[in-house]
Amino acid sequence: MKPLPITTYPLCQLLSSIWLTATTLFATAQTPSVTAPQVRKAPIMSRWEKQLTAQNAWREYPRPQLVRQKWQNLNGMWDYAITPRTAPAPAKYDGQILVPFAVESTVGGVNKPLSPTQRLWYRRNVTVPADWTGQRVLLHFGAVDYECSLWINGGLVGSHKGGSTAFSFDVTDYLKAGPNQLLLGVLDPTSTGEQPRGKQLLNPEGIWYTPVSGIWQTVWMEPVPNDYFIDELRLTPDLDSSRVRVETLLNKPASATLAVRLTAMEGNQPIATTIVRADRTGYLTIKNPKRWSPDSPFLYNLKAELVTVGDPFAGVANNKRPRRSDAEREAYINATVTGKPIDVVTSYFGMRKITTGRSPVGKGPAVDQPVLLLNNTFVFQNGPLDQGWWPGSLLTPPSEEAMAFEINFLKKSGFNMLRKHIKIEPDRYYYLCDKLGIMVWQDMPSGFLEGQNESPGDQYEPIRRSVAMEQYELEIRQMIDQLHSHPSIVAWVVQNEGWGQYENPRLANWVKGLDPSRVVNAISGWNDRNAGDFYDIHTYEPEPRAPDAKADRVVVIGEFGGIGWPVEGHLWNPQMRNWGYQTYHSADAVLEAYKKKYAKIIDYYQNRALSAAVYTQTTDVEGEVNGLLTYDRAVIKIPVETLKQIHAPLSK
Repeated sequence: MKPLPITTYPLCQLLSSIWLTATTLFATAQTPSVTAPQVRKAPIMSRWEKQLTAQNAWREYPRPQLVRQKWQNLNGMWDYAITPRTAPAPAKYDGQILVPFAVESTVGGVNKPLSPTQRLWYRRNVTVPADWTGQRVLLHFGAVDYECSLWINGGLVGSHKGGSTAFSFDVTDYLKAGPNQLLLGVLDPTSTGEQPRGKQLLNPEGIWYTPVSGIWQTVWMEPVPNDYFIDELRLTPDLDSSRVRVETLLNKPASATLAVRLTAMEGNQPIATTIVRADRTGYLTIKNPKRWSPDSPFLYNLKAELVTVGDPFAGVANNKRPRRSDAEREAYINATVTGKPIDVVTSYFGMRKITTGRSPVGKGPAVDQPVLLLNNTFVFQNGPLDQGWWPGSLLTPPSEEAMAFEINFLKKSGFNMLRKHIKIEPDRYYYLCDKLGIMVWQDMPSGFLEGQNESPGDQYEPIRRSVAMEQYELEIRQMIDQLHSHPSIVAWVVQNEGWGQYENPRLANWVKGLDPSRVVNAISGWNDRNAGDFYDIHTYEPEPRAPDAKADRVVVIGEFGGIGWPVEGHLWNPQMRNWGYQTYHSADAVLEAYKKKYAKIIDYYQNRALSAAVYTQTTDVEGEVNGLLTYDRAVIKIPVETLKQIHAPLSK
């Protein structure tokens, strides 16, 4: 069937149109006196959103790579109020909100906007379980957008800035027997500020979406030992040496008689163990390691125990003791453990390696073209742009089942990668990617004001205020630190197109220094600055163009596709222009266009050593209808088996 396009833009005209729209929106949004922000009640919702209740909302343990047995989930109904930002805490509340869903969301039960001139308040009572007595109590927030302060029983506990990363407070000294009142005040400038915020816009339109304010990931408490406890694990596989590096960080520096016993397991069967002095790096040798890959996503389990040991250098003066040396390491491996463990956490890791290398195949320009290597083998990375938005719950996935459905859909369709676009997901999302086997390119959420953006073809980058750079770099470091141990994450995407781009080569080098175990995509699309491991182009023409060969970097197509199909009955707003980069009206036309685009991708892989391609996109999002799934995830636009057949040549 012949395609029936209703809009087909040449690339330059399309980019100009989108950019002019976007910059106009940001210019308008940065002035607080503009029209009050608006939010829609979701006209469509996924089946998982429809099933949500206060009793089933996000009950899973939220931190799969540092698990303790005792914890308390605080998701559910909280009191909420919206006041002027300069007003004191309210005496009367407006109603209740379902945590962890944003105030703008439909499933949260409020569905109201939050102006930059307002403050959002949360209140609830909690009672600490009796068997936590004598321990410290930590209160964890998965994410709160954007700036918040916490009071408990009237005392100010602390504050946090940053809308996408987890944070915690030690609340022990603020608690009392019986009910304790938690009070959280939240400010969110959304698009009137230059903080990282992804695609949120006060008045959403085009490629910019509904704001997300307040708590949007799980809130929970856990007890930890009163003095010393395990605060962080960093797990880094070294496939070539058949070892995993384990960095176990305590809450504070420890004495020479505290150590960490590490045990790696296949299932419940121990396969390697060692003891290291507290706050030192340990290594576990994994004989004949099973390699993690999308085809075989094998995960090893890990137990870390904080233990007391006999001092290996008892009687030796401090200035004579070996410190941070092979001698110290060997002494602690053979140290004697006394008594029971002080603290125990469990985790997991995957043995995989992601690097760049020379193409073993190809002809012409492909001969000298570097490629992406997974476990020392050229594996083409084929995946969608995945934005992670939901019609009723916005940035918060409605459930773990919903996330698993999407990842399984992509796997069954022949994708082995996804680009997590301008969003950081809850930690359990990456756990599913680890477990189910899909590689992830993780974007850093962008943020900027009009005048700080970069347009296609600009020769020089914009300059940014120090306070904005400091916050951006704090949040990108938090993202890298918190997600470091997930084997599914293979690439960090530092900046996207010209959205807040600044000092790109410096940032790319810095990120590589923070995490040399992964590859770095310095800038996806638009103005390449000769940095990072990737040369990445965006190409939305009906037939994707090929990136130029690069002798020093892999070449990828970081965005292409964008085939639109507005499916009646599954639209966010039927009255608006629901758009794609090319838009069609039938399944046959969509399939023909998809085959045409992927024929070029296959050609570039086979003959030019293209390393990866990212198709826009997994789902429709608000006014965008270029998803493989409708926004409510109810309609698969191209059958799974057909997608798998189209993609098959990319796995050979």
